[in-house]
Amino acid sequence: MGVPRLAATAPPVARSRTSHAIVAAVRIGTALLWIQAASWKTPPRFGEGSPPQGLYKYTRWAFEHPVLPPYGWLVKHLVIPNFTFFGWMTLLVEASLGAFLLIGLGTRFWALVGVAQTLAITLSAANGPGEWIWSYLLMLLVHLMLFATAAGRTFGLDGLLRDGWRQRRGRGYRLLVAAS
Repeated sequence: MGVPRLAATAPPVARSRTSHAIVAAVRIGTALLWIQAASWKTPPRFGEGSPPQGLYKYTRWAFEHPVLPPYGWLVKHLVIPNFTFFGWMTLLVEASLGAFLLIGLGTRFWALVGVAQTLAITLSAANGPGEWIWSYLLMLLVHLMLFATAAGRTFGLDGLLRDGWRQRRGRGYRLLVAAS
């Protein structure tokens, strides 16, 4: 006996109020996590100094406490020499993750960005002193759940705008539908 197939028109989320409320709460809670995470990425030095703090400290852990040595080598030889640029990009990505997940716009796209950012954080910090690997795995699973449930369609802008995007022609609208 195989796995049952879902109809092509099956909604990504169960149709109960409770299910919708939980999906929206997880999306909003995840958004607040990223907003809080962005708050300690402090420009212009992002923790670079003596002693290292914040983003700079945790980024260095990629090669000081490597999870994957080739990734640590990449961080040491590419990221650290260009740390200011990296710091700004990290701040931009994490603030955007928080903002877009909060309003539920392009949620499937931003869930995938969250997966990528979580993997980068995991490869940098998971073996650091006092870190708990399950926190990173849970972040990864939450983002996969946001993607699988198309969480922005539940009390988010994706749910309000998606039907209009589907009725329009053009690549941009097809991308918006896919991102939602």
